[in-house]
Amino acid sequence: MILPYTDFGGDGPPLVFLHANGYPPACYLPLIERLKSHHHVLAPHMRPLWPHARPEEIGAWHPLSDDLMLFLDEHKIEQAQVVGHSMGAIVSLRASIRKPERFQAQVLIDPVLFRRRFIALSFITKLLGLTSRFHPLVQSARKRRRQFDDLDKLFASYRRKHIFHYMDDEALRIYITGITRPAAAGGFELVYSPEWESRIYETGIIADLDLWFGLPKLKVPTLVLRGAETDTFLPPAAKRLQQANPAIRVETLEKTTHLLPLETPQKVHQHIQGFLTNTLANQQPGD
Repeated sequence: MILPYTDFGGDGPPLVFLHANGYPPACYLPLIERLKSHHHVLAPHMRPLWPHARPEEIGAWHPLSDDLMLFLDEHKIEQAQVVGHSMGAIVSLRASIRKPERFQAQVLIDPVLFRRRFIALSFITKLLGLTSRFHPLVQSARKRRRQFDDLDKLFASYRRKHIFHYMDDEALRIYITGITRPAAAGGFELVYSPEWESRIYETGIIADLDLWFGLPKLKVPTLVLRGAETDTFLPPAAKRLQQANPAIRVETLEKTTHLLPLETPQKVHQHIQGFLTNTLANQQPGD
């Protein structure tokens, strides 16, 4: 099985970029173009972007980490440098806990990592069949419009949404181009289906206690970047993460949200490249 991916090219060793739920790799072009100055960037397409994958195939996010390991094997990457955003950050984190020897360094951008009590509550909600009722993003994902006549009109509509207020016009247009493709009947359609997006929301968090059990033993050099105004990787979780493993660096970028790699790609790149350069310079051969 050859997993689908986008080869963005670039100079230097391979860097694996893992996208967020609902955000195909092309949405991150301003950041990826900067990463290419030091790396050959490869972006695996996670299951929601596979041509024939079905949402009901997964009941948690663990298989996505299995897919990452398969991708590394297929591309003969023995020790990976990985950057992941949101869901992609959790995919990398779980894989690095399982197989630390396959990771050279990783950067987790605003990971979907919540404290244990919230994970337990999410699990109970799932058992009671109430996830779709109480999860704020499941219903909105299911109702998401999937067909568009005009991308300029879509841009005008999205420009008014508060969620994108820190993104400039260029970044927003790149995002819109990244989430859409020409439709067979004319116009444009979403690349990332609402069925898959809602399924990812439904199956996230509920089985994440393994992450907290594994974090204290994680030896892979890890940087976590978070938005100061994020609604996802919240301060209590960030504090608990550093208590669990003081070697993990957590850095907060002001005037950013959960979408910080799209909002301020230059600053995010500076943090990523500085961390990777310093980390790799301090590693001994065979580390």
